[in-house]
Amino acid sequence: MTTPHADPPPRDPLESFHAIIPAGGAGTRLWPLSRRDRPKFLIDLDGSGRSLVQQTWDRLLRLIPAERIHVVTGAAHAAAISEQLPDLQHLLVEPSARDSMPAIGWAAAVIHATDPDAVVGSFAADHVIGDDEAFAAAVREAAALAAAGLVATVGITPTTASTAFGYIESGDPLDIAGAPHARAITTFVEKPDSATAEHYVQTGRFSWNAGMFVTRTAVLLDHLARLQPTLHAGLVEIAGDADALARVWPTLTPIAIDHAIAEPVSREGAMTVVPGTFSWNDIGDFAALATLRDSDAGAVWIDADGLAISDDDTVIAVVGLHDVVVVRTRDAVLVTTREHAQQVKQVPAALKAAGRENLV
Repeated sequence: MTTPHADPPPRDPLESFHAIIPAGGAGTRLWPLSRRDRPKFLIDLDGSGRSLVQQTWDRLLRLIPAERIHVVTGAAHAAAISEQLPDLQHLLVEPSARDSMPAIGWAAAVIHATDPDAVVGSFAADHVIGDDEAFAAAVREAAALAAAGLVATVGITPTTASTAFGYIESGDPLDIAGAPHARAITTFVEKPDSATAEHYVQTGRFSWNAGMFVTRTAVLLDHLARLQPTLHAGLVEIAGDADALARVWPTLTPIAIDHAIAEPVSREGAMTVVPGTFSWNDIGDFAALATLRDSDAGAVWIDADGLAISDDDTVIAVVGLHDVVVVRTRDAVLVTTREHAQQVKQVPAALKAAGRENLV
């Protein structure tokens, strides 16, 4: 009597999954809280008791072990990253900022050299996500798509017709095991005007582009070799010879992964999107931060509303003003409105032009 053949259990899509956290940017729209030497990913902005990069670490640690989490950051922030993430084993330090594609591509090339079958996911260091289980489910679907040879992204279901984000248009559903909610991507769209954003949300076909990308290292590097051959060659050289970093890094093309990979590959039909149903906030300005923090904390409001933050325990009182933003640090005070929150980035630029580098 023969024993019936049993199918092997399905492979866990996270079995060979590595996470990349690119920790860069200055967060100039959050001045004076966020500074050049203390960017927003190193700050506890939402009052949770953990900085944004620590929250990102915690979220990924629920999915994979610490030895498969990799952080890429600049030299100015490497020490702070190591201090905030004491269990981090893989820290890549950029000699200078070259945008997201060189950072992510470098980490992917390093991972590929030791694990050619690896799947990698890139997740920003400075986002707040409200539902870890929903996030994990979306990443698992994206990893299943990556195992099938696709480049996957997680699109955030819009809650408003925001003009602050790029959008992803979803096409037909895909029939891929382990990814029941996946759809083909029709196009990536740059930040729209308000009327266009309203149209996007009403159609139900568009999601916010949160910059989360998941694919196999081999697939990513193959696309890069075809679309950005010089950049690919430099990253592979650096991954194979650490001594080449100082010489090669300044020659790499500064380009975002959206422009280098996502947009051209989506036009070729090799990209897919998984809907992210969790709450998400990139804390791009004080208007966004106001949705996360208790506006009454540490402030006195009299016939007024908005956001008031003091990082030195000074009590801020606001009288007769609405939608106001008041931020105090030990050496600076910002007063604006939620409507003008995006313009805060002009303040550090003006300070730098005036020679006040100590305040930037």
